Amino acid sequence: MESALFDYYSNVTSKAVDWLWYPYIPLGKLTVIQGDPGDGKSTFVVNLVALLTRGLPMPDGYTSKSSRVAVYQCAEDGMADTIKPRLEQAGADCEKVAYIIDDDIALTLEDGRIETVIQETGASLFVVDPLQAFIPPDSDMQSATKMRAILRKLAATAEKYKCAVILIGHMNKGSGAKSLYRGLGSIDIAAIARSVLMISRDETRPNIRYMYPIKSSLAPEGPAVAFSFRANGGLEWQGQYELNTAELVDSLTVKTSKRDKARAKMIQMLRHGDKPAKEVYAALAEIGVGSRTVEKAKKELLVKTYRTGGCWYWSLPKSSEEYG
Repeated sequence: MESALFDYYSNVTSKAVDWLWYPYIPLGKLTVIQGDPGDGKSTFVVNLVALLTRGLPMPDGYTSKSSRVAVYQCAEDGMADTIKPRLEQAGADCEKVAYIIDDDIALTLEDGRIETVIQETGASLFVVDPLQAFIPPDSDMQSATKMRAILRKLAATAEKYKCAVILIGHMNKGSGAKSLYRGLGSIDIAAIARSVLMISRDETRPNIRYMYPIKSSLAPEGPAVAFSFRANGGLEWQGQYELNTAELVDSLTVKTSKRDKARAKMIQMLRHGDKPAKEVYAALAEIGVGSRTVEKAKKELLVKTYRTGGCWYWSLPKSSEEYG
């Protein structure tokens, strides 16, 4: 008698991963594109949409078999005065770029209209820009359980129709952490995504941006791809760049404001126990953070103070999960 509880991998037929853009964006899977505000995430994706809808090669020369249909769902910009002009400037075939009409009922990632539109348009790409605008109102992006359930459903739709799904997300303000963990919301968002791409600027050449992988579950990590902005607002592809992305990530992690440094140092010092206030002040002074900045960071972190044995002590809120 066969069991309904398990099966053997010998009965599973192996298949290769299909790609919208190898090795960055797999078909039928979720891809996250993240970066700090203003670093060009939306512009980057709009220009990818333009290449795909015209059947042109990707910025590194990777060739798609034919032109494809994309669904671009953006919540932060106007369709008539911003989104369509951007698509036209990028050279997109707007007859192959669809959007879901959500004037009456706001679209969320749980919405059944997503599957319907992907099926009816035959889209190879579905873009959510930005991710946080499409979270259901009864959900919390920090909730691992809820986000995993929402994204599993979206991932199942992506796989069913062999449609690549791109979730565009802003970075949070945390410092001293890997870029993978600075994406807005629960780490389960990055965990379910099969590819996580980072976009950041070249600090020595502010007009240059780099796209590079910080997670690649289905293929070896590809090299960075550079692009720049023209004076008229258009984008110009610069091709692949052989650069040390680990060093670039480190520089982004380290390059923080003094208040960010103060927050990170205070969390590091207080997360495992209370410390005398004078000890905290001294440690922060050693890294160039003054008392006024310390006080602002202290207020942001909701640090509690109490006096014992003639000395003031600081402690983090015991109920907070942020510092665990």
